[in-house]
Amino acid sequence: MALMAAVGAFASVVCSWFWWLQGSRDVQTENNPYLGFIYTSFQEKATFISHGNTARLAKHYGDTNLARICGIIASDEKRHEVAYTTVMGKLFEIDPDASVIAFADMMHKKISMPAHWLYDGHDEDLFAHFSLVAQRLGVYTAEDYADILEFLVARWGVEKLIHLSTEGRKAQDYVCGLGLKIRRLADRAQLRSKQKHTIPFSWIFNKPVKL
Repeated sequence: MALMAAVGAFASVVCSWFWWLQGSRDVQTENNPYLGFIYTSFQEKATFISHGNTARLAKHYGDTNLARICGIIASDEKRHEVAYTTVMGKLFEIDPDASVIAFADMMHKKISMPAHWLYDGHDEDLFAHFSLVAQRLGVYTAEDYADILEFLVARWGVEKLIHLSTEGRKAQDYVCGLGLKIRRLADRAQLRSKQKHTIPFSWIFNKPVKL
């Protein structure tokens, strides 16, 4: 029975990996380099944070191997973040109007992690449920999303941009005020989510997990 359960859990992981590979190509960057560098700047910062937090949790609960693996991945993600934000910073210097418009466009679409296509063959809302667990555990939260946005606004000097077009100024106002809006929405969502539900995850032998 234990062997069958292990095989079933492994099959679910493989299935999830397959769906991730199939769907993760579409992150709404439209083959636009401005959108691409904004997306990757944000996404690499997010994965640095989430892997770092996972490493800390793993260490706290005694899984030193997992902590080391996640720590190595977090370090890699940090290097990627530095590279992409530096490139995008140069684009802001050379072409601030198009850059800030692209920034606003990408934030309107919302930055979805490539894993939002995850599917294990059972749960149609797998990534949504996974995200709720990550939020509850402090692995990656709405506050982190707002923090990353505000970090990029400061990193690229978005508030200080001048000589923008009308569309560029609207984009500037939007991205500079978005962090506060996200925090307010997160606070409201936190107040509404008093009732806790559980759902089984096929990756861990269908063990029920609190959302």
